[in-house]
Amino acid sequence: MKKLLNTLYALSEDLYLSLDGENVVANRDKQELARYPLHTLQSIISFSYAGLSPALMGECANRGIGVALCSPRGRFLARVCGEINGNVLLRREQYRTADDEAGSCRIARCMIFGKLYNSRWSIERTKRDHGMRVDGEALSNASAQIKELLPKVLDETSLDGLRGLEGNGANAYFGVLDQLILNDKGVFSFNGRSRRPPLDPVNAMLSFAYSILAHDCASALEASGLDPYVGFLHRDRPGRMSLALDLMEELRPCMADRFVLTLINNRVMDEKDFIRQESGVVLLNDDGRRKFFKYWQDKKREGLTHPYLGEKLQWGMVPYIQAQLLARYLRGDLDDYPPFLWK
Repeated sequence: MKKLLNTLYALSEDLYLSLDGENVVANRDKQELARYPLHTLQSIISFSYAGLSPALMGECANRGIGVALCSPRGRFLARVCGEINGNVLLRREQYRTADDEAGSCRIARCMIFGKLYNSRWSIERTKRDHGMRVDGEALSNASAQIKELLPKVLDETSLDGLRGLEGNGANAYFGVLDQLILNDKGVFSFNGRSRRPPLDPVNAMLSFAYSILAHDCASALEASGLDPYVGFLHRDRPGRMSLALDLMEELRPCMADRFVLTLINNRVMDEKDFIRQESGVVLLNDDGRRKFFKYWQDKKREGLTHPYLGEKLQWGMVPYIQAQLLARYLRGDLDDYPPFLWK
């Protein structure tokens, strides 16, 4: 079983990471600030203009340590990976399935079922725990709409039809997301999804969480021998990690959305953690990102019982388990891909 290790986040714009023996060294103006043993790291995500040394990138690729390069404001730029893991037969089966709409749809509908199921459970959980503080009727109506879509998803045989059902479910879910925000509504109100760019603090955190989750899913797929760029629901596009986006669909409501809601409802984040630009764009500032990543790492270490395997594991291992289950399905060891159904 793969062990959950640490992710090193380089947040300062002028931080330069280099290699010294078995350690990553963080430098600023040629002065050493800190060092981190390589054997404790699972991945490195850099938000620095200075970036990483070629020697460090090469050693990370050799050891299978994922490296992602982002702009200081969080826009994904590139990933660095080493030799492809897994056997060629698994990837050839992945490519054949991706070229077949029926085969792609069979996997994609399981993932969309998981996304809608987890979206509905997130609504139901808030209604159960905070029934006196929310509009119960609005939440019940949204939950009922999503529930009605679940059997339709399992019966759908076209990718376009699946996208339409997923869109209907997303509209119902995001239509009541503001009801799931319980504190500081003056700062953290949600009036709809704005992606590129985010126009309010909630969307800024959602987009940031999705970027980090996509990186984790891509690393999990590569570790399982799959190609993160060849998806089933998300089709081929140069530079897009389509399969990573597929895999994260079912994890968005329970790993990303609930995490953002927890930061808000527990009053972890506040107005001073964001930058509001004249254009209307809202982004996390340096202190906000540090706070975000600290709690994200804590969340990944929390325990749960996997609903399909019945085994206890950490939240951070969920993308790896789902990637392994997908690989087992493609190899023919499972009759269907079992999505992660949050309980």
